[in-house]
Amino acid sequence: MGSNMTEPIIVTRDLAKEYRMGGYTVAALRGVSLEIAAGEFVAVMGPSGSGKSTFMNLLGCLDSPTGGEYLLAGETVSQLSGDALATIRNRRLGFVFQNFNLLARTSAVENVELPLLYGHYPAAERRRRAMARLAEVGLVDRAHHQPSQLSGGQQQRVAIARALVNDPVLILADEPTGALDTRTSFELMGLLQQLNRNGMTVVLVTHEHDIANFASRIIGFRDGHMVDDHLVAQPADARKMLLDFDRRAA
Repeated sequence: MGSNMTEPIIVTRDLAKEYRMGGYTVAALRGVSLEIAAGEFVAVMGPSGSGKSTFMNLLGCLDSPTGGEYLLAGETVSQLSGDALATIRNRRLGFVFQNFNLLARTSAVENVELPLLYGHYPAAERRRRAMARLAEVGLVDRAHHQPSQLSGGQQQRVAIARALVNDPVLILADEPTGALDTRTSFELMGLLQQLNRNGMTVVLVTHEHDIANFASRIIGFRDGHMVDDHLVAQPADARKMLLDFDRRAA
């Protein structure tokens, strides 16, 4: 399903996750099977406790499933060790979180460089790549500011630059607009849509229908099951909504 490009970037087959809590077993994810093609923009929705965050953690190699299979870009990652998962996370995935997760006493450009520290790049190459990604999100002029000197929207753009710096195959965004106001949310979603138009695969977790409608496909979870999977005929255009918002505010 989705685009007709190359082989899927994500394949899950009967993916399951159980947690032991005291004497009980809690099934957080119950046999989810789906495919996501390269270049798709997918929103994952569901109420609290639906399994969407567990699913995102498995896609992001932050956790391992207790059952089923997960292939990322053709590689089976469901059975890998913690160290191997960490390598894949760093080389193949870019993460964007609700609370930005930036280091407070570190400049924007140094925050963007962080994932490259694991790759044994020379300092000059780290700086060059980080500045290029900051340029992509429109923040070169803020490169040497610390997070406390940046607005929420600017901090989230630094986080996106950091997510991109390793040339990932996939961006995973977990409630990325949760801490942002309406205007800044439009700005951020416009940036994610632009990255997607440039070929980046984006998977976004959100509980807001308004935000999900910027994606071209919506997947719904409830009680650990996938209960919905549909294409969005006409995704909302974040840049246009931003222009309309500014026009009304003027």
